[in-house]
Amino acid sequence: MRNAFFGLTAPVLAAAAALGCLSFPQAASARDTVAFSASIEPGTIVISASQRKLFYIVRPGVAIRYSVAVPKRGKEWSGYASVDGKYLRPDWTPPPVVKADHPELPDLIPGGSPRNPMGLAALTLDRGEVAIHGTTARMRASIGTAASYGCIRMLNEDVADLYSRVEVGSPVLMQP
Repeated sequence: MRNAFFGLTAPVLAAAAALGCLSFPQAASARDTVAFSASIEPGTIVISASQRKLFYIVRPGVAIRYSVAVPKRGKEWSGYASVDGKYLRPDWTPPPVVKADHPELPDLIPGGSPRNPMGLAALTLDRGEVAIHGTTARMRASIGTAASYGCIRMLNEDVADLYSRVEVGSPVLMQP
């Protein structure tokens, strides 16, 4: 079944990945390994909106830190979520709130298009139309700012790295 918001089928993606038909850009130099609270379980994603950082806990007390763009004022959220889907080069249908602010947007931007704000990959969350995703070349400068309608935006090379580490069901904690 095709995900209406992100437009990809999991079986097709899994088969393509298994056959080696998909490749990712090289890792970003901005990503690094840091000390983190040992009380957070490995496999958890922690997003600090105030720091504009995403931490992926790799083992007790250790995380990989990525720079991200977080939701802009009025679109913030906090609390727990979980990853409910993984998609490569997803299609994007602007949510109604985005379409209302930007009526010039088409109803669908195909995956792989340079205009697609999902970028290389998306990890959808169980919070409606919210994802951790890549970005377009034009929006790379937004990393490190509060710029989105609720999503967490990453450099494509960083979302590719995170995508390779995260499983569906992984917990996500958004902190103010």
